[in-house]
Amino acid sequence: MLKAKLGIAPIAWWNDDLAELSDDVSLEECLRQASVTGFTGMETGRRFPMDMGELGPILAQYGISVCGGWFSGLLLDGDIGAERERIAAQMAFFKAAGAPCIVYGETARSVQGERHTPLARKPKLTEAEMATYGRKVSDFADWCAGQRIPIAYHHHMAAAVETEAELDLFMKHSSVPLLFDAGHMAFAGGDNLRVIDNHHARITHVHTKDVRQGVIDGLDRSRDSFLDAVIKGAFTVPGDGSLDFETIVKALAAKGYEGWFVVEAEQDPVANPPLEMAKKGHAELLRVMAAAGYEVAT
Repeated sequence: MLKAKLGIAPIAWWNDDLAELSDDVSLEECLRQASVTGFTGMETGRRFPMDMGELGPILAQYGISVCGGWFSGLLLDGDIGAERERIAAQMAFFKAAGAPCIVYGETARSVQGERHTPLARKPKLTEAEMATYGRKVSDFADWCAGQRIPIAYHHHMAAAVETEAELDLFMKHSSVPLLFDAGHMAFAGGDNLRVIDNHHARITHVHTKDVRQGVIDGLDRSRDSFLDAVIKGAFTVPGDGSLDFETIVKALAAKGYEGWFVVEAEQDPVANPPLEMAKKGHAELLRVMAAAGYEVAT
């Protein structure tokens, strides 16, 4: 039987890009809510101390492990030497935490954190530029793997690798492990099942982000920014949105994927209380995991 672990990201409680979309809860309360819901892992966020001497006992109290975490990469315009220095502290922390990977998100030229820059102004690369970028990220990924902390590359709205075509091109010109995010790919207009079919051999981490398709369809991408979309409610947890996660998870199972499925759904915690959302997302994942034949770690 295939093995799966269920994790969640703290972005439902505290948004790192929009402080106003944050619940006023402590790290301990965030972990407690995740734990009572049934999640066994959590990705890192801004209220996490980057020191296992401090964090380890807190995680142990709630039966939670570090199942990943974001790194704001700058390789598109930077060099590998500088990125090695920038990632060193996080790499040492993740190694101590026994984390499965570091989530690499390309933030150079990205407009994902710019509230007043519309989605239509995302960076676009030629194939030659993508080939140069892909080689650079591949070399960096090889170095990280050699340090025993692999990266998983996160295709992301408003970044250089956003659309299905851009992801196909990046994968063609790289050898990088992939973080598959169903919500970001759906938002970008891609076909999640085709992405799984084409790139399953490289998928090492999964974000089970759902979308509210009605919100996405109502956006004006020449005016609305990525953060505008988040505020309007573009994202939510599995079971609360428009995506068919049973079909998505069955497709991953058919390709033999094993590992983490992480709920990462940034939205207004006042309108969408994190504990209620976590419970809804966990229940839906348990349902679809059973249907797909996964054994979920508890």
